[in-house]
Amino acid sequence: MTKCFRSHVTLGAALLLAGAMSFAQDGAATYKAKCAMCHGPAGTPSAGMQKAMGIKPVSDPSMRTLTESQIAATVKNGQGKMKPVTGLTDAQVKDVAAYFKTLK
Repeated sequence: MTKCFRSHVTLGAALLLAGAMSFAQDGAATYKAKCAMCHGPAGTPSAGMQKAMGIKPVSDPSMRTLTESQIAATVKNGQGKMKPVTGLTDAQVKDVAAYFKTLK
């Protein structure tokens, strides 16, 4: 009985981890395709992009306080000089917002 329980717990943990990895990969892939050219691969835009577009790095305190919902709204609606990002499903927007929050 104990062996069976441990097997089920292990299997559940593996499935949970696999789902989390898939989620992270989807958000990362979308970020790389749609966001990294302006925001930088690791969330730190180039000096020229910071100046031209007013983009702050993810390490900026004002960026750290943004919620995933606020990030998703910015992706969908644009803000400042940033135009709305088109061609993304709601799930992709949610995934990229969650991924953006993981950047340091």
